[in-house]
Amino acid sequence: MYEPSHLRTFLAVAQTLSFTQAARRLGLRQSTVSQHVRRLEDAAGRTLFTRDTHSVELTEDGEAMLGFARRILEVHEQASAFFTGTRLRGRLRFGASEDFVLTRLPEILEGFRYDHPEVDLELTVELSGTLHEQLAAGKLDLVLAKRRPEDPRGEPVWQDKLVWIGAERLRLDPERPVPLIVFPPPGITRALALEALERQGREWRIACTSGSLNGLIAAARAGLGVMAHSRGLIPPGLVRLPERAGLPELGRVDFVLVHGRRRTPAQGAADALAAAILAGGDRLHRRATAGPGRRSGSQGVGDGG
Repeated sequence: MYEPSHLRTFLAVAQTLSFTQAARRLGLRQSTVSQHVRRLEDAAGRTLFTRDTHSVELTEDGEAMLGFARRILEVHEQASAFFTGTRLRGRLRFGASEDFVLTRLPEILEGFRYDHPEVDLELTVELSGTLHEQLAAGKLDLVLAKRRPEDPRGEPVWQDKLVWIGAERLRLDPERPVPLIVFPPPGITRALALEALERQGREWRIACTSGSLNGLIAAARAGLGVMAHSRGLIPPGLVRLPERAGLPELGRVDFVLVHGRRRTPAQGAADALAAAILAGGDRLHRRATAGPGRRSGSQGVGDGG
């Protein structure tokens, strides 16, 4: 009833909320993407997206289809691997940025390890800038991290807006330097925050530096200052600062998957994990939830800047 290629296209559109970006990710024409979505909607008998010239949004039925599409594609891949006799093996060095400490990335990794038990998955959690450096040096095989807007590297998982966040009770004095809570260099959000303040001509001071997202969150909850953060990943206990705070716009940031430049024995495993992350990319917008059992329980992946 549901064609796997149509489900993959649906997931790409749902995660990017863009037919253009989905087409680029999948290597298809935009008209083909539209056709796949239309055929899936015909098969389901429901409208999965509301769209106009400016935006694409999932309908309630589209949200329901997300879970079904992931599970159908997971079973499809498992059956294909079983009957073709392909079993991935080897060591896969995967880097994830601090940003994903509170998301459901652990569930995706848990599912990957279940599907590919003979792959030795080594996880490195670091700042996005550091991960890109380690990938370039050949120390990692695959990276999930932020990139700067002008950086062409990587396959987009999703795009988000950067916003200023802090404790709800925090009030900034416009006559004093902005107290910043930041990752150390080469943190990408740090660089973007400082550049935005410099453009505005606003004075600032570093109130807290930490290589751990949990450390930054603790400082922000204590009211020590403000931090730049992805709008879709605002941690519990912190809020987006209102426009009256007078802070500059931070722009958008891309979360991408980047493969190492040199082909290694881990290439097949890296491709499989990249496919799993792309298929479950919508889960990266959501916080981890406790609970037993495969695909439902999650443990902290670590902390990305």
